[in-house]
Amino acid sequence: MPVPEPDDLKLLIDAAREGGKIAMRYWRKDPKVWDKGDGAGPVTEADFEVDGMLRDRLTAARPDYGWLSEETEDGTERLDKSRIFIVDPIDGTRAFVDGQTPFALSLAIVEDGQPTAATVFLPAKDKLYTAALGHGASLNGASIAVSSPAQPPRVLATKPNFDAKHWHGGVPELERHFRPSLAYRLALVAEGAFDGMFTLRDAWEWDIAAGALLVTEAAGRTSDVEGHALRFNNPHPQTRGVIAGPGVLHASVLDRLKVSARL
Repeated sequence: MPVPEPDDLKLLIDAAREGGKIAMRYWRKDPKVWDKGDGAGPVTEADFEVDGMLRDRLTAARPDYGWLSEETEDGTERLDKSRIFIVDPIDGTRAFVDGQTPFALSLAIVEDGQPTAATVFLPAKDKLYTAALGHGASLNGASIAVSSPAQPPRVLATKPNFDAKHWHGGVPELERHFRPSLAYRLALVAEGAFDGMFTLRDAWEWDIAAGALLVTEAAGRTSDVEGHALRFNNPHPQTRGVIAGPGVLHASVLDRLKVSARL
């Protein structure tokens, strides 16, 4: 099993806090915004500045680690690396542009496909989630754990996920909620604030790598929509959706989903 380097988590925490300062300089200050096209959504000058700072700082500290980020052009070099950074400089850019608080910086280190250190930082909420493989998960320094699911379970998901065509025997009894950042949704499950989350749409690795480690280190379960373990640093950096939550809820959602349930 991979073992996190002793200073890797501190490196991510310090970089995330610095990136949060940059993001907050632009938040609610009418930053420049561009449309990526092809339904990929907006990107702002803040995304680019945070991404550049993170790339420079992190790769200088760990020059032998690869790099994968939403706002950096991807290449094949990372595929030859045992360890890589997987970063989303601002997850929830639409919320950021609208002046809402639920946007996050998502930073992870992955070794041989498995996250070993992670932080999800929400600067506008002053919430710092952290995890290291084998050492548990925390929120602002206090240990966190997944919930004992309520009845009905409170889950984070978008409305299209609740179309009956995706489920055996109709949609299960679940109380639906939403937050705009996938990284934050996973963090909220790790915190026990919600019982679970799922997305049937293919998920970019930079949105979920850090949050996935938070959930598993908080004693939860994660998988793709077919029940396979999440693996990262794939040639095409997406997973076949995500299901996350306490073991019993994860299993029940997976059992009810049709194998073809992908948006």
